[in-house]
Amino acid sequence: MADEQRPINFTIVPADTADLTRTYANFCAVSHTPFDFTLTFCEVQPLSEIDVKQAQQNHVVKAPVRARVVVPVQILPSLIGALQEQLASFNDAYANVPPPKGPVH
Repeated sequence: MADEQRPINFTIVPADTADLTRTYANFCAVSHTPFDFTLTFCEVQPLSEIDVKQAQQNHVVKAPVRARVVVPVQILPSLIGALQEQLASFNDAYANVPPPKGPVH
């Protein structure tokens, strides 16, 4: 019975480091393999007239990648649940605040 393993319950808390900076992204592309999902976060800036003309020709707008995060499939249900919970909390807190006008980026 000495080899019997008992489960241990614990909570994981992010340990912030002083040198870690926040990165802004207003676009996220999602792709997957059989093993994981990749979230590619980009920052889309307002387009110049040249960018608009190029986009009209080739239907592509390139945006700089700010972060790429690979997550295992097993944590996706928890991630989706956490995002839904935070969105509900956000909507409750800011229900009376009018949305900003104009484009998101």
